Amino acid sequence: MKQIILIPQDVDESGKNYLQEKGYELRILQDSSIENICNNIGDCSGLLLRTVPCTKEVFDAAPHLKVIGRHGVGYDNIDIAEATAQGIKVCYTPLANANSVAEHTIMLLLACAKNIVIADKELRQGNYEIRNQMPGIDVFGKTLGIIGFGRIGKSVAKKAALGLGMKILAYGRGLEIKEVPDYVTIIKEVDELIRQSDFISLHMPYSKEMQGFMDSTKLSLMKPEAVLINTARGGIVNEDDLYHALINHKIAGAGLDVFIDEPFKETLSNLFQLDNVVVTPHSAALTKEAMARMSLDAAIGIDEVLSGKKPSWPVN
Repeated sequence: MKQIILIPQDVDESGKNYLQEKGYELRILQDSSIENICNNIGDCSGLLLRTVPCTKEVFDAAPHLKVIGRHGVGYDNIDIAEATAQGIKVCYTPLANANSVAEHTIMLLLACAKNIVIADKELRQGNYEIRNQMPGIDVFGKTLGIIGFGRIGKSVAKKAALGLGMKILAYGRGLEIKEVPDYVTIIKEVDELIRQSDFISLHMPYSKEMQGFMDSTKLSLMKPEAVLINTARGGIVNEDDLYHALINHKIAGAGLDVFIDEPFKETLSNLFQLDNVVVTPHSAALTKEAMARMSLDAAIGIDEVLSGKKPSWPVN
């Protein structure tokens, strides 16, 4: 009898084809609600998971579940402690989307620096003089502070330094000089990095400890002409504090791919009303290439565990 892999939200064909070639049966849901997942997971050995929450309720409904393959880098939607307690392996795809997110980060940085969104809107309304009303800035020679220096942070640093001629400051807990290239300067105190930077890009994983990390206190340390970029997780930034910093011109702008509520439960964030904010719908990792890699790598992790092999990218 074939082992069944549950896929609550559809994924690229690469991962599905891989699992089918390995002899698994796939169960792809049209409704990814917790209730529907619980109703369909009872006889499943594996779960290929994107963004829906995986809570104790799901685990309790899955007596045969042995592995979760997380389609992405973040795994804050999974109750890792509960998975571990129930002997369920969790794998993820740390190599799949680093370059894609780094490219998106650079795009947001440049869009903010060059006032792309407002220039586009004004020009479409016939205001050609916007070119003189809102001049952009060069990023060459400017300082980019990167908070969180894992794979994505390192990729952003390389593109910004070698491609755009920016000065790079990096902060990461336990980060050592031997771990960074010569075009990166390590800053031991995150507040000092914030003070020195013209652009700040967030790349740390989300945790309860990091919730609201970028709050009014941290934002007050930024230069008035500085820009905040967040392609990590929405909860890292206190959105109310950021809104007030932007509307009161305490900082110059923000480029945001992630938000506290995704998708939006009621009304859009106040941040969406501001011209000095560039927003995208948590799509940094959703390039065709990254989606294929995430799907395949998650599938590989599932098969490795179910085949009794050591997983290549374990979480627990």
